[in-house]
Amino acid sequence: MPNLKTAKKNLRKTKKRTALNKKYKNKIDYLIRKIKNGVKEGAKNLQELLKNLYKAVDKAAKEKVIHKNKASRIKSKMAKLIKNKK
Repeated sequence: MPNLKTAKKNLRKTKKRTALNKKYKNKIDYLIRKIKNGVKEGAKNLQELLKNLYKAVDKAAKEKVIHKNKASRIKSKMAKLIKNKK
C-alpha cells in the first residue's frame, strides 16, 4: 500500500485508466468474435458489425489504448474476412 500522497493518487489514476483501457479492449474483442461467428454462420448484419468495429477500434487508437498500426491491421483483417466469405 502506498504511503505518500502522490503515490496514493497515482494508484487511483492507474486503477481508473486500467478499467477504461480494459473496457475498450473488451469491446473490440467482443466485436471480433461476433464477426468471426457471423461469418461462420452466414449472418446478414456483418456490415453493421464491421461499422461498429471500425468505430470502436478508431476510438481505442485515438485514446492510445492500442497503436494506430494495430488498429489498421484489425480493420483490414476483418474487412478481408468478410469480403472473402461472401
